[in-house]
Amino acid sequence: MKNLQKLLQELSALTLEIEEKYPELYRDFDEMPLTLGMPNKEGRPVDTKDLQEYLETLKAMLEKEVAARQ
Repeated sequence: MKNLQKLLQELSALTLEIEEKYPELYRDFDEMPLTLGMPNKEGRPVDTKDLQEYLETLKAMLEKEVAARQ
């Protein structure tokens, strides 16, 4: 599994890409971004596993959006 710093860098880069290139997708985010120290669905603080899952979810959303445009 990736370390915290690497995950945060990837999340930041992907979020910026989505915001700049796919603003309609960015506006459609109907969620609160994960915040370190805040509880996740299970009531425990967000950790690298949660961030990895969030990153994969964002990648899947972006892939779906790109495929829909083709």
